[in-house]
Amino acid sequence: MTPLLTVSNVSRDFIKSLDLVAKFLNRLGQDHREEIVHAVDDVSLEVFKGEVVGIVGESGCGKSTLGKMVAGILTPSEGQVRFESANKSDDGPPDDLKTQMIFQDPFSSLNPRKKVIDIVTEAPIHHGLIKASEKREFAIEMLNRVGLDAEALGRYPHQFSGGQRQRIGIARALAVSPELLVCDESIAALDVSIQAQVLNLFAKLKQDYDLTYLFISHDIGVIEHISDRVIVMYLGRIVETAPIEAFVEQPNHPYTKALLEGVPRLEIGQRDYEPVSGEIPSPLDPPSGCHFHPRCKHSTERCKTVRPALIEIAPDHFSACHLNDSD
Repeated sequence: MTPLLTVSNVSRDFIKSLDLVAKFLNRLGQDHREEIVHAVDDVSLEVFKGEVVGIVGESGCGKSTLGKMVAGILTPSEGQVRFESANKSDDGPPDDLKTQMIFQDPFSSLNPRKKVIDIVTEAPIHHGLIKASEKREFAIEMLNRVGLDAEALGRYPHQFSGGQRQRIGIARALAVSPELLVCDESIAALDVSIQAQVLNLFAKLKQDYDLTYLFISHDIGVIEHISDRVIVMYLGRIVETAPIEAFVEQPNHPYTKALLEGVPRLEIGQRDYEPVSGEIPSPLDPPSGCHFHPRCKHSTERCKTVRPALIEIAPDHFSACHLNDSD
């Protein structure tokens, strides 16, 4: 089965160039250098049609940067992102439209100067998917898909609640008939009660329109609820990937175990909770070897110098930890 999305050895660095003051001070003998943020470090993954793949990790682990590269918003510094459309019809949208992103903040991601009808129809008109004369009927259809009605067409984003604005953002993404939706913390800015409604909407849209999701979140509970498979990232690298059942019941990597131990559970009796010590290191100067070793209670000298490979420890379950090494 051919993957819908293939990410091959992708890395992304952000470089902060020296300003005039730093360049001047260097001429006087100081040693100011460009700052390089290693946001994503040699990541490979596959997503198959119909899957919901969750990406989880602490803030700063590179999951949003990875999502933007998948969506074509950012270009990888190294590696390749390849999308293989399942629909090869000539009259459909081009492949570069078949991956769309839904952003975290539904207010800043919508143009405040445009009415909803124009927000939803701008892209399909520009790419020739619909005619300008068809935009009202088309916009109504898209809004109906996400639970809004025609009354929204002539209004501006600031006239809606956060949940309604996110539905408009989803309608805008659906307007170009995507096959893959990259959801970057798409419910994090919403009230808890509204989060549940939007999650249910995502599930309904997946069923109705045969969508595939790359769902990025720091909320383990959300990932457990919606995902078929989970990818755990730490400081720009994938440390574990597993089907949802194995992720919850048989986590392997020490970092994954720590994340799951921090999730509140309804269970009888008490349980011990040991939070991960320390803070996530700076991506400006990541640790050598295994990036997690400064915070890992199982760390050895090998962890400090040798990067662990992502190896299969069970069917479709991969982990990057030296505890799995046979030797």
